[in-house]
Amino acid sequence: MRFDILTLFPELIEAVLKESIIGRARENKIIDIHTHNIRDYSRDRHRRVDDTPYGGGMGMLMGAEPIYDCFKALEKELGKKPYLVYASPQGKVFCEDDAKRLSQKESIAVLCGHYEGIDRRIVDLIVDEEISIGDYILTGGEIPACVIVDATSRLLPGVLSDSECYEKESIYRGILEEPQYTRPAEFMGLKVPEVLLSGNHEKIEKWRKEAALELTRKNRPDLL
Repeated sequence: MRFDILTLFPELIEAVLKESIIGRARENKIIDIHTHNIRDYSRDRHRRVDDTPYGGGMGMLMGAEPIYDCFKALEKELGKKPYLVYASPQGKVFCEDDAKRLSQKESIAVLCGHYEGIDRRIVDLIVDEEISIGDYILTGGEIPACVIVDATSRLLPGVLSDSECYEKESIYRGILEEPQYTRPAEFMGLKVPEVLLSGNHEKIEKWRKEAALELTRKNRPDLL
C-alpha cells in the first residue's frame, strides 16, 4: 500500500515513520511512504506558502496554489487521483473503523495543514475526506498524518506477525483490552491475578473477557 504525505515538514514525517514496526514494513516493501514538500510548489520567489486571510483575523493561511500544484504533480506521477485525506480539526474524529476502511484502499494521500489551516477551496476541489484525531488543536497536520498512517498500516497483511496481534487489542473488538502482566509475579506488594498463573486456559479466557468488560465500564463506558 502506498501513502503520500503532502507537508511543509517532510523531515518530521520521516523521523516518526522510519522506526519500529512501520519502519520494518517499509523495508519489507509492504508499505510505501513518500513525502512531498508543498513549499517546493510555491510560486513566490521566497517560497512562501501562506498569506493573510480575507476578512481579517489572526494568523496566516496556507494558500491554495502550492497545495493544488503539489497534489496535481502527485496525481501525474501516479497516473490517477489518490484518495486524499485532509488532517483537520473540522473532520470526523478518527477511529479504528476508519483505519479498517482506509486499509482497503490501494493508495492514500494525506494533506497536512499548518498555521491557521488551508484555503477552503482546496477542500472543495480535491479533498475526499477530512479526519481529526481528537478535539484539540495541534500546530500542524504532521502528527495526525503519522497517526493515520500508523493505525492503517498495522492492519495490512504482513505488517504484524499475525492478525491476532490487533484483533484482540483494545478498541478493535469494540471494547478495551484486559489488564496484562509479566514477570515478576509480585511487584511492590501487588500480585498478578492467580488465575493467570493457574495454567487453566478456560478459566483464563473467562477472566480476560470479564476483566476487559469491567475495564471498559470503568474507563470507556461510551463504548458499551
